[in-house]
Formats: sequence, C-alpha cells, structure tokens
Amino acid sequence: MRYPAGIYNINYAQDMSIIRTKAHWVIFALGMIALFTFPLYATSFIHIINLVGIYVISAVGLMLLTGYCGQISLGQAAFMMVGAYTGAWMTRAGFPFWGTLILSGLITGVVGLIFGLPAVRVKGFYLAMSTLAAQFIIPWCIVEIRPDFTGGIHSLRVNPMTIFGHKLISQIEMFYVIITITCILIIFAKNLVRTQIGRAWVAIRDNDLAAEVLGINIFLYKLIAFFVCTFFAGISGCLWAHWMRNVGPTHFEFVTSIWFLGMIILGGMGSITGAVVGVIVVRILDYVVSILLTPLVEEAFPLLSNQIVAGLPAFVFGLIILLFIIFEPRGVNHRWEIFKASYRIWPFSY
Repeated sequence: MRYPAGIYNINYAQDMSIIRTKAHWVIFALGMIALFTFPLYATSFIHIINLVGIYVISAVGLMLLTGYCGQISLGQAAFMMVGAYTGAWMTRAGFPFWGTLILSGLITGVVGLIFGLPAVRVKGFYLAMSTLAAQFIIPWCIVEIRPDFTGGIHSLRVNPMTIFGHKLISQIEMFYVIITITCILIIFAKNLVRTQIGRAWVAIRDNDLAAEVLGINIFLYKLIAFFVCTFFAGISGCLWAHWMRNVGPTHFEFVTSIWFLGMIILGGMGSITGAVVGVIVVRILDYVVSILLTPLVEEAFPLLSNQIVAGLPAFVFGLIILLFIIFEPRGVNHRWEIFKASYRIWPFSY
C-alpha cells in the first residue's frame, strides 16, 4: 500500500491499525459527528437512512461470504426472514431487545449452517443452486408449518423495541439504535477479515486447492463463513422487523437476494467499504429513479403502460450492474482506491 511522504510505521500495531494518521482520526471523528447529528438537519430522510443501515448489515455479511470466501449465496433475503420472524416471536414472548437481537443472529446462523453443510462440498453453479433452495424452503416452512403461530401468508405484528424500559416508536429514536449496531458490526467485520479466519477465506477464494495443500481446513472455514454471513442477516432481519413493526413472507422475496448481490458488485468485491458504498449507491439510485425519474417518464410518455413505468427502477438497476461488470468490474471502491493512490503521489508519477 502506498502512503504519503512522511508516513511510516514504527511498530506492528501501527502497521495493522485501520485508522492510521491524525488526518484519518479527524476525518473519522467528523464523519461520526455528521452521521449521528443527521436527524438534526435531514429529518425527512431518516426512514431511508434506517433502511440503508439495516441493508448494510446484511450486505456486509454477504460480502464476507462471497467477496472474501468466494462462496455465492442466493438466499440472503430468506435468512433475513428467519431473523425477522425470530425477533418478532421473541419480542412477543417478552424477551429484552438486546437478547432478542443476539439470539436472532445466532438462530439464523444455525439455520445458515444447515444450508451451508451441503454447499461447502460444491462450488460454482451447484453452490448457487444449493443456496437458492433456502429462498424457497424457508418461506414455505413459515407459511405452511404452524400458520397459526407464524401468521401464514398474513403479516405478523411486531412489538416496538424496548430499551431500558423505553419503547422506541419514532424513526429518530430507532435511527440511533440501528446506526450504532451497524457501525459496531462494520468495525467487527473489518477486523475479522484481518485475522487468521479472514486470511483463510481469501486463500480459499483465490485457490481452494492450494489453500487445502497449505493445511487450511476448507470445510471448517467455509462453514464459519456461512455462519457469520447468516448471523449478520439475522441481525439485519431482526432490526428490519422492529423498524417495520410487522413482518410477512412477501417482504423477503428472491429479488431482494439479487439486489444484495448487485449491491456488493457495485461497491466492489472483497471490500467491507465496498459493501457499504454499494448499498448507499443502490438506495440513492432507487430513490432517484422512483421519486424523480419515474414522474418525468410518465409525463413525457403518457401512453406507456403502468407496468413499464413500474419496472423502470429494476431496468435501471440491471443496466447499471451490466455497465459496471463491463467497464468497472471491481466496483466503486476500487475506483476510489485508485483515486487515493493518485492524489497521494501527485504531481509525481511514482
């Protein structure tokens, strides 16, 4: 990695630190201040930021599995459903919110291990198909098995978050909880990928045969990747259920799992920052197309059918994914890294 002149390491702790220089600390502090004071100057967008925070957690989990371990998953939305329903049931049973949140992640992680067991023996197309099974089996179980308990095809009402005896009902109150949990899990993920587990994942992603020759237990580390990925999905689903205050089988469809894959592709594979950037970019695009572009299309082309106009966001999203795969397959984060390397050595060419 290139550093500006005068920046060097004097010990291993400094070499491994995420936030290195005083400038980094200043930028980090200003960013945190801007983030946590967001409700003061953009109240009307709080619900969007809450959704972005929830999606970031799930996308980061998928990035750990796909971007770092190289194991594709087409069932992330289904695992979010497990976390959402678990959180809803436990809250109804009177469990405290923090215990509900952690147990939702752990239970979803165990469910992920069940689907990960056959998946660790295959790869490529067969791996995609085995994870796709979760997207059909989990909703079927929720709808058909004990519909009196799960609500079946109907939505299940979720009690509000209760922290220290206070019910969080408003979007602003939930904002601080969601963003705090999101930041904690992002920091956890960034540190996890720098441990022995993260290095083993990268070795498996790059060449699983070579990794096995080096003595890496591929079966174990792939299972860990599935567990961590689905743990993040469970946390995300639990927050989503409490944010929406109701949960139903139609809220976590297959297209949502495809959106998560698109997010990490746009952001840049193999980067936690890329997962965060990908979610933000996709949500901004969705907002711009739905709120701004769609009315313009309806006004300019009144003869177009409602189905065509309704499908415009999906069309734009697919087109952008295609363009990124062709012209910038490493995502937005890779372009940002190139920009940072350029301005650090500018105006010199070395």
